[in-house]
Amino acid sequence: MHHRILNHIEIEHKIRRIAYQIYETFVAEDSVVLAGISKNGYVLAEKISRELQQISPLNVLLCEVFIDKQNPSATITTSLPKEAYSNKGLVLVDDVLNSGTTLVYGVKHFLDVPLSKFKTAVLVDRNHKKYPVKADFKGISLSTSLQEHVHVVFDAQGDYAELN
Repeated sequence: MHHRILNHIEIEHKIRRIAYQIYETFVAEDSVVLAGISKNGYVLAEKISRELQQISPLNVLLCEVFIDKQNPSATITTSLPKEAYSNKGLVLVDDVLNSGTTLVYGVKHFLDVPLSKFKTAVLVDRNHKKYPVKADFKGISLSTSLQEHVHVVFDAQGDYAELN
């Protein structure tokens, strides 16, 4: 049973709101790094980046973060070298915060680098955390059962999120 929790318009609104929150948080910075967890987190980071560039003078750097979700403790790689995001403000972006495993390993990776400010953003926060990790910016919070899965689809015909 698929239950649509966000349609295309709602996702656009959530992305815009997250972009405004990021701008407010990083208003004193001249640039911000959006580090999206591959694949969907990076697509979401791209969408937030487009919105940020429309509403703010911030210079937005996009960075793709590669985490093996089956083995998150394996080496994490990024599309930008560490020097590119050192001493900058950074937002780690993913589509869904489930147990927090992926996000916590992503956070751990960026702790090795000096950052001026470090935040997290997700489109859907499931409130099922195994780790003490939180989303600073979130589109929607859902209380779901562990058997339910949230699926975010970014598609040219229209984005949506569903629960199944």
